[in-house]
Amino acid sequence: MSISSALSNALSGLTASSRAAGVVSTNLANVLTDGYAVRDIELAAEGNGRAGGVAVVGVTRYVDSSLLNERRMADSALAQAETAQGFATVLEREVGTPDQPSSLSASVAALEASLVSAASKPEEDIRLQQAVQGAIDLAGSLNRISDRIQAERTATDGRIGTAVEEMNTHLGRIQALNGQIANANNAGHPTASMEDQRQVEIDKLAEYVPLRLAARDNGTVALFTPGGAILLDGSPARLSFTTSNVIAPHMTVGNGLLSGLEINGVPIQTSAGTGPVSGGRLGALFEIRDVATVDAQAQIDALARDLVERFQQPGLDATLGAGDPGLLTDADAAFDPLNEIGLAGRVSVNAAVDHTQGGQVWRLRDGLGALSPGPAGNAVLLNDLKAALDAPVGMASGSLGATPRSVSGHVGSFVSRIGQERLDHDQALSFATSRQTGLVDIELSQGVDSDAELQRLLLIEQAYSANARMIQTIDEMMQALLRI
Repeated sequence: MSISSALSNALSGLTASSRAAGVVSTNLANVLTDGYAVRDIELAAEGNGRAGGVAVVGVTRYVDSSLLNERRMADSALAQAETAQGFATVLEREVGTPDQPSSLSASVAALEASLVSAASKPEEDIRLQQAVQGAIDLAGSLNRISDRIQAERTATDGRIGTAVEEMNTHLGRIQALNGQIANANNAGHPTASMEDQRQVEIDKLAEYVPLRLAARDNGTVALFTPGGAILLDGSPARLSFTTSNVIAPHMTVGNGLLSGLEINGVPIQTSAGTGPVSGGRLGALFEIRDVATVDAQAQIDALARDLVERFQQPGLDATLGAGDPGLLTDADAAFDPLNEIGLAGRVSVNAAVDHTQGGQVWRLRDGLGALSPGPAGNAVLLNDLKAALDAPVGMASGSLGATPRSVSGHVGSFVSRIGQERLDHDQALSFATSRQTGLVDIELSQGVDSDAELQRLLLIEQAYSANARMIQTIDEMMQALLRI
């Protein structure tokens, strides 16, 4: 080997070692950087008639595509489970459990107890007032639960609007990065950093909808959902949604009073579990707004109807005429079965017994339509009101079942159902969390290993020293030759 060949080999080795050290340093500096994929330098022997040495082919970015796709699917499932579990928890907290003084069950029990107490001494106004207050508190519990359900629908509608805006933003950024990566590949420039950033944007998008990636020319990618929606293929899809400032119980997508989701101006289905955008946070938000809250409202309205109709039944209060409201009213009027939606939010105590509305508590004993007080010791109506609460009656609406139960029985069934749904969502969230955490751990194990990188750095330093020593030796030889 000639001196010039040896010098060329050593110089190429120094260059390769320097580039390799830079790659290792970059790996170590980005151990905790989101979206960063470990790099390694690609080397090849110089050929084509040259003196020899080593050439730097490029820097390779290592990613396990299958694992990455599975982890993104797990991210979507986790976001969906978290969103659904959050609403189930809010609803259970609002309805309350029987041991909580402010719960729906406790309000029913308090009304029953106050009617028993009033019937034992009907001449005492304080006991009659306690019974009226029990009815007011029960109506207030129904109002509060209904209002919270609609507040959750309104808040969820706003979150859908925010999610759609963020998805459009992420899709725009991914498209821009696609273009930059394609241009860099055409010019022969490195693209690893841009691919890292694109991975971060895709990861954020995957929280809203599950994604499938398809490779395209020059390192670009296309994005699809398992449900068949095309989000990005060359140009990004445009998602459209219009938020509502206030949502009332009667407002739905079906009657056109709430906005649905459009992709490139085309309405898509959002209510089915296999819809184009189901499986992530966005699908869960639509499920809450259009299904879970609607069902919860229907059940609380059914309970309110059961209560109102028990006190409104003919013959219970002889002082009332046909069409007169009972102890509990629909916004101070008799209940109309054709106007059940939102009833729980309108339930109120009959003004005839409510002193805050000019009523008299003795009418709870003598009849809501009585013009003057009757015998102070007459507890017949009070006992009948209590019996109406205890009578086994089937639900006229809702999905709690037609099994005849007392009011307490129906409320217990409702509370039990709410609790079971929350437990189911807790279990789904636990499973989704375990799956996502396991995949993240595997992904991290395939990322930057600081120990391995430091070992590589030692080898690079040895190679650098060897090449430097070679150049030093060649320099000494040339100096010796010049002296001769």
